[in-house]
Amino acid sequence: MTYQSHMSNPVLSGLARLIGSPVARTLALIALCAAYIQGPLTKIFDFNGALAEMDHFGLHPAAFFAVAVIVFELVASTMVVSGFLRWAGALAFAGFTLLATFIALRFWEMAPGMDRMMATNAFFEHLGLAGAFILVAAIDLNKGAGK
Repeated sequence: MTYQSHMSNPVLSGLARLIGSPVARTLALIALCAAYIQGPLTKIFDFNGALAEMDHFGLHPAAFFAVAVIVFELVASTMVVSGFLRWAGALAFAGFTLLATFIALRFWEMAPGMDRMMATNAFFEHLGLAGAFILVAAIDLNKGAGK
């Protein structure tokens, strides 16, 4: 079915208008960035926990990395949701997500069992999240909005 034939179907036409609306797009972008909005807020309100997290993953100096992650996630989330250089924020999140995934979810080093299964699932979910950010960047660049 082509785009044109979708638009002759009133149900699909209505669905396209609904999910293509500015409100739906904004809510979808907020949802896509939800972990990157919640994460830094949690780190701000529990900075000792943020330091412990950086130590756990071997990122030193912990305070530098904690502040850098907080600032990065808040700035990139703002870019993606607001549309200001959305493509750049989305590509930054794709790279960040891949890097963090390979640091934090090394399931192949874990013993078989529930923890490994959970880490494996999270690893591949994060690959999907990185892919979604790449799609956001591609759409933004193809619209010319990123210029």
